[in-house]
Amino acid sequence: MSDSLAETRVIHRLLEKQVEKNGDRTFLLFKDKSYSFWELNEMAGRLATGLQQWGIRKGDKVAIVMENCPEFLFLVFGLCKLGAVEVPINTAHKGDLLTYMLDKTDSRLIVTDSKFLDRINPVLSRLPKVEGVVVMDTTGEGTPRLERPVVDFESIVHNDGVYKVENVLCSDPFVIMFTSGTTGPSKGSLLPHNYALFIADVLLECCEFTEEDCFYNMLPLFHAHAQYIITISALMCGAKMVLGQRFSASNFWDDIRRYGCTESSYLGAILPILYKAEPKPDDRDNPLRVMIGGGAPKDIYEPFEKRFGVTLIEGYGLSEVGLPLMNTLRRRKAGSMGQPSRGFQVRLINDDGLEVGPNAVGEFLVRNNYPYSLHLEYYNDAERTVEAWRDLWFHTGDYGYHDAEGYFYFVDRKKDYLRRRGENISSHEVEKVVNSHPAVLESAAIAAKSELGEDEVMICLTLREGQTLKPEDLIHYCEPLMAYFMVPRYVRIMKELPKTPTQRVEKYKLREEGITLDTWDREKVGYKLKR
Repeated sequence: MSDSLAETRVIHRLLEKQVEKNGDRTFLLFKDKSYSFWELNEMAGRLATGLQQWGIRKGDKVAIVMENCPEFLFLVFGLCKLGAVEVPINTAHKGDLLTYMLDKTDSRLIVTDSKFLDRINPVLSRLPKVEGVVVMDTTGEGTPRLERPVVDFESIVHNDGVYKVENVLCSDPFVIMFTSGTTGPSKGSLLPHNYALFIADVLLECCEFTEEDCFYNMLPLFHAHAQYIITISALMCGAKMVLGQRFSASNFWDDIRRYGCTESSYLGAILPILYKAEPKPDDRDNPLRVMIGGGAPKDIYEPFEKRFGVTLIEGYGLSEVGLPLMNTLRRRKAGSMGQPSRGFQVRLINDDGLEVGPNAVGEFLVRNNYPYSLHLEYYNDAERTVEAWRDLWFHTGDYGYHDAEGYFYFVDRKKDYLRRRGENISSHEVEKVVNSHPAVLESAAIAAKSELGEDEVMICLTLREGQTLKPEDLIHYCEPLMAYFMVPRYVRIMKELPKTPTQRVEKYKLREEGITLDTWDREKVGYKLKR
């Protein structure tokens, strides 16, 4: 890669380039507010200035604990201008997992909405590296007292927007995006600037986006899909982007029509939820052209496209490697994850490490010919970085196969994690909380299929000798200690868990048994979680 490309293939310079071209044209819409390319860049510059005045420098880590809002994006681009590293945190996390993520990433500063202080303040005493908290007050209660210096968000952006320009290259990191933990705690994937731009390159080729498109972005910005796949793609082609607060099945089509959106996304159960809504005569009367995503049931593609008049583009992606497999508008096969994207090499190997042929199931291995298009490492975790990149291939831990035409299909997860409503969940982290209950001897978290065709969390457990435990009491114990989407729906209390001779729990046996007669169902008894 040439020196000029190394300097231009960075996120904030893409924004600055679009400002030169599009200036006062609208880029971002949020509720009833609109922001031009120029205004986005202006606010990003002010945040860069305010954070630099506070002491943030190139390479420093800044955590963001916020819901979808324009200020989140101002922060993303402002941190990029400084060469600082964003650490987006799922707003549902709390307790030990929140502490782990903030400490593991060496975060110096937390930027948050005042509504999340009730989960941030209790963990600050265990975070010596955190030097301060920037608070955006949405409650109207004023600046609170915390165990660290508090800075008002408005004071950070109240400046002339003149900051010391850093020499940021395409190889420099811009974010630590947490993946789902599998056999251990969640890993922080350190991603370079060119990673996000390369994803946009791939999508613009696959979906043929132009500046006439309008993207509907309702997935959370603390996830890779919303932040890179949608936001950077919309920016790269000079299109508009509508930022929603969250996915709402009841508002989805109204928003699509209201804003004239031509592109949107889906993960997991989004398509089944939309399809199960009562059919209406005007279902096809919408401007949506393309929906891109992954993880939808195979039997939904044709009926969904026919009913709503939209083209579904399925792919396969991971935080570490972007989008190695994609269908395209001109080359797609329903139910598949597509073929290797530009620059990607994809192999399937068996448990002996040997490549398998068509229709044989194997583990996905991935690498790319383009520099800085994949993650740099798992931050502060050299051992797991080396393990993932055995033989200079990234081992995904996912099983699949390809057909004779070269289309790839997903089969199952080798890694021990679950996926619920678009959220990746570490079974290790669920089990850690459950096992901390005084009555629990050991547990195993597994996926149980829901009515929507995706995972629900099920916990199978045994009790300490002489102990008793009601399932609802276990759920009540778990609620304040984990994100709401991690709290098990199903609880099965057993005499013993099936194990191998080396005492490893045989989770595949528990999955095969599934929801048994002695399984307690949180939703069936009407237990309501507090978010």
